[in-house]
Amino acid sequence: MTADIARALWLVPPRHAELRTEFLATPGSDELRIRTCFSAISRGTETLVYDGAVPESEYQRMRAPFQAGELPGPVKHGYANVGVVEAGPAAWRGRYVFCLYPHQTHYVVPVDAVISVPANVPPARAVLAANMETAVNALWDAGPRIGDRVSVVGAGVIGSLVAGLCARLPGVEVELVDIDSERARIATALGAVFAAPDRAQRGRDLVFHASASAAGLNTALDLAGTEAEVIELSWFGSHPTTVALGGAFHSQRLTLRASQVGTVSPARAARWDHGRRLALALELCADPRFDVLFAVDAAFDDLPAVMARLAESTDRTLCQRIVYSETQDSSCST
Repeated sequence: MTADIARALWLVPPRHAELRTEFLATPGSDELRIRTCFSAISRGTETLVYDGAVPESEYQRMRAPFQAGELPGPVKHGYANVGVVEAGPAAWRGRYVFCLYPHQTHYVVPVDAVISVPANVPPARAVLAANMETAVNALWDAGPRIGDRVSVVGAGVIGSLVAGLCARLPGVEVELVDIDSERARIATALGAVFAAPDRAQRGRDLVFHASASAAGLNTALDLAGTEAEVIELSWFGSHPTTVALGGAFHSQRLTLRASQVGTVSPARAARWDHGRRLALALELCADPRFDVLFAVDAAFDDLPAVMARLAESTDRTLCQRIVYSETQDSSCST
């Protein structure tokens, strides 16, 4: 494939995806042409787009930074892309970069749209940066304190990243709660304790919810101690959700608060912007513990089938990384 032609994944809701070919513009003096080595599917958001389950009120707020097309679709979506700079200013050529770009073999973006992958972060792990940014923002929103007893309900990618970050805080005890007992190995690798919902500890100081299910949210409320806070990380889209507020929620004066990565947490917004936060997320990807989150890699050509599989409620895949065959040479490695 020539350098001025690229292939990209397009989502065509409901429940269809296809690979399309497009022509690339010639990079300007302040632009880079990048060939992708790896991308990752943000399962929660991208499967909701794929299903056609994004509420109309959220079409603009849920735009990906380099989205093509308009919701409800067809759209070119996604925002976890790591590649090698092929063309642009000399100082950038040959460098690994992270960009909030969809699943596409090659692309052209402004220099200020990318962040260099630190030398101590394997490019294949750097695709976690977008999800890591969500986890960082969640900890800023929650403000865990030394010695807190923290529960994370939902051992998917976001929940596991939150658990892994909290487990490194002094004196903090972390319990990762999930219905799938096979996630126990993930909890162990991240330095947390695993528990099924019916065996989880109650009276917790802080609870994060990231299961994207009504049952998980109600478990999170049940685990929270008196006057504790539950941080909601799930996005349900247009799916209805029933929350049990008739139990201890009122009498224990619980707080249920949303955390969303589109806005820098108010706790840091006066001093941090999106770029600085994303750079921090990339630095945190140096931690090899997080390799436990990757499923078996999939090939770019298989993306339509991968989206169909991930949209099934029975699929329990963690972070689905995509490997680009066009880039598997000496300039792209794991």
